[in-house]
Amino acid sequence: MSTLTSLLDGFAVALSPTNLLFVTLGVLVGTVIGLLPGLGPVAVIALLLPLTFELDPATAIIMLAGIYYGAMYGGRIPAILLGLPGDASSVVTVLDGYPLTKQGRAGSALGITAIGSFAGGMVAVVGLTLLAVPLARFAGSIGAPEIFILALLGLSMVVFLGSGSKIKALSLAALGLILGAVGLDPISGGVRLTGGNVDLMSGIHVVPLAVGIFGIGEILYRSDRGYFGGAGELRISNVLPTMGDWIASRLAILRASILGFFIGVMPGGGGTISSVIGYATERRFSKQPERFGKGAIDGLAATETADNASSNSSFVPLLTLGLPPNPALALMFGALLLHNVTPGPQLITEHPDVFWGVIASMFIGNFMLLALNLPLIRVFVQILRLRGALMAPIIVIVAICGVYSVQRSMFDVGLAVVFGLVGYVLRKLNYELGPLILAFILGPILEEEYRRSMLLSEGSLLVFLERPISLGMLVIAVLAIAGSLLYGRRRRTAERARSAT
Repeated sequence: MSTLTSLLDGFAVALSPTNLLFVTLGVLVGTVIGLLPGLGPVAVIALLLPLTFELDPATAIIMLAGIYYGAMYGGRIPAILLGLPGDASSVVTVLDGYPLTKQGRAGSALGITAIGSFAGGMVAVVGLTLLAVPLARFAGSIGAPEIFILALLGLSMVVFLGSGSKIKALSLAALGLILGAVGLDPISGGVRLTGGNVDLMSGIHVVPLAVGIFGIGEILYRSDRGYFGGAGELRISNVLPTMGDWIASRLAILRASILGFFIGVMPGGGGTISSVIGYATERRFSKQPERFGKGAIDGLAATETADNASSNSSFVPLLTLGLPPNPALALMFGALLLHNVTPGPQLITEHPDVFWGVIASMFIGNFMLLALNLPLIRVFVQILRLRGALMAPIIVIVAICGVYSVQRSMFDVGLAVVFGLVGYVLRKLNYELGPLILAFILGPILEEEYRRSMLLSEGSLLVFLERPISLGMLVIAVLAIAGSLLYGRRRRTAERARSAT
């Protein structure tokens, strides 16, 4: 079956009344929640994950995908209008977005953001469509050693390419690996790390962990630091960029779309990395780099386009290789497992309705994102006037009910509360929580594929060096880690030199 025929079948799934409703709902909810500073896509998906349990697998992932890229765009609105980044990747947005607002050009900034996000998203989805089948065929030909190295590469790049402390990231990754090992041994069937608790024999469920760490923990953290108090009077005069803005930004959008796509495909890419690289690349191409940081609309366009392109293309490793490249997609990985659907090379043949339905829905979702955000921007600005203290109790109640509904287990509710307290403490100590959930999801994959590799090689580690693909992946992982450590060392040296000066 050709790619075009499969994609048309996917559109038949995505355009069904139910799925069309849920992709619209996902994009709209994602945008609205993304407006609230502090609640990024990971927290939103974690909170809504239990509600997908009763849905069809394709419908559930279609909605969660819409929430993901809807929240990525929604988080840019407070960054541009108020100078409040909702997550790490929107920090770069503030650099030129907020100065444009202070210059009275908020409408143009929001308009070029919507157009750039649409362009980046469409380029990424087209690339995903073209690469899906070849990558799935390639992934079907690799064995346990390659899967182990690929999972290790994804986890190591997220840990070592993050913006925070490497020691903290490694410690949280280790905690995630331990939590993922609770329950029955996947090879021998022995019980481990349960402390004699029968409820833990089946392992720790992803829902209470995700809702607790990212949902309840974030709410507690915000309550301690003070909720967003609501925006004051904001006036948006025009939501469409001028012809001059478009001419200045068109090449930036094109470059950032392609760049963001390739960054998102890499394990550990996307998010902050794509925003920073997209912005830095455009500044390098600019004939007036001194404008950047003072309201350069091409810099803003590059940042947002690269970010949205990478958020869409990051579905490539999730769907074709079964490896979530970031925390948000790790939660979607968990959502698929809830429905007994395993992402990876066999997804395209065993569940083509899910595979192609999700891809087709991303075409539709990006059009809806553009159609909603241009005419409704003034409505979204009104939402920014809601105080976070009014929303927090409602979010916690919905989260608790959602956790209980998945397995009808009060033990899971208790786990969610405990993990909420753990998440709060970790946030207070300035830990980035992404490595924890990624290690929790990837840990069982790492263990199972490693042990299979050892069975194949009769205990010899040379199996990872004798196979060309696994050797190449291992070299890439080592180079990525070494490069990250070298870059971090140089940055610290430069910072010490500036401080001394």
